[in-house]
Amino acid sequence: MRNADTGAAVLDRLETETFLTLAEELHFGRTAERLRVTTGRVSQLVKKLERRVGGQLFERTSRTVRLTPVGRQLADDLTPLVAAMDAALRRASDASRGVTGELRVAFLGVWTAPVLLRAVSLFSERHPDCRVQVREVQLADSRASLLDGSVDLLLASFPFDGMACGPALLTERRVLAVPAGHPLADEDSVSLEVLAEHPVVQYPRVTSAAFKRDRTPDRTPSGRPVPKGPAGGSYSEMLTLVAMGEGVLPVGEQSRHYFPRPDIVYVPLHDAPPIERGLIWPEGNTTERIRAFVRAADDAAASLPNATAADAAAAAAADAQPPPRRSPARSRSQRTAASG
Repeated sequence: MRNADTGAAVLDRLETETFLTLAEELHFGRTAERLRVTTGRVSQLVKKLERRVGGQLFERTSRTVRLTPVGRQLADDLTPLVAAMDAALRRASDASRGVTGELRVAFLGVWTAPVLLRAVSLFSERHPDCRVQVREVQLADSRASLLDGSVDLLLASFPFDGMACGPALLTERRVLAVPAGHPLADEDSVSLEVLAEHPVVQYPRVTSAAFKRDRTPDRTPSGRPVPKGPAGGSYSEMLTLVAMGEGVLPVGEQSRHYFPRPDIVYVPLHDAPPIERGLIWPEGNTTERIRAFVRAADDAAASLPNATAADAAAAAAADAQPPPRRSPARSRSQRTAASG
């Protein structure tokens, strides 16, 4: 395409997107996959752009793809221009769709703070005319806050029945909270099957039914019934019940960092699926503000490093907890690291 007045070459959107994606991926197959076109189409667009420029943009061999100096300069020049165009279109779209006003976001669990704060920052940058209020909710009032409209969005654990859910933003391994001195406290890891042999402390009655089935199931994977222990009114109270010997409790691994206690040991559950956390909201209350915040949160979670500063601080605090005594017959290699 050429400008009718100046005769200068003008890039179309597909050419620009193809070039910048290939400059990032340096792989024709991955570029084609991201753009949902064929590798032949990618090659065709690149060659067309190279003819227009009058030189090679990429050095290609059977094994590698690299930017030439000309290609690097073009990528460096185009990237901020495309970002500015995208931002302009987003602002225009937001203005027409009404991403303004106020959004009330709550979190359940202090370990969700890093991704939530990053999401709020990114959302505010994209939508400066929409004010975000952040508050904490407790287990007992998390569902009520969504139903009574005092909270628009909640960052909490999946599943949460009766609500719309965004993508998973955080994952963590499951562990079993047991009293210090409990027979399981010396184990390197245990199976979900041990739940059939010990009372399991229960979550508050108002907690989501699907959530309780996931965290404190009625039966083990093999079908053995799980005895129910007493219910706690809050998470701290539930851990206190564990410490008192009233039962055991499957929890997320972050509990050992944020709730270190000398009277509780957290034992890995080696056959349990990871816990997932994300944004939750009433399906009927889906607005463009909510969609925009969910997108921002997803982007924010993808940009977070594997270990955030908050995680490091929590791990440092956890060092104050005396390590549980381990059986010498067990191998250290069986202990797996956190994945989150």
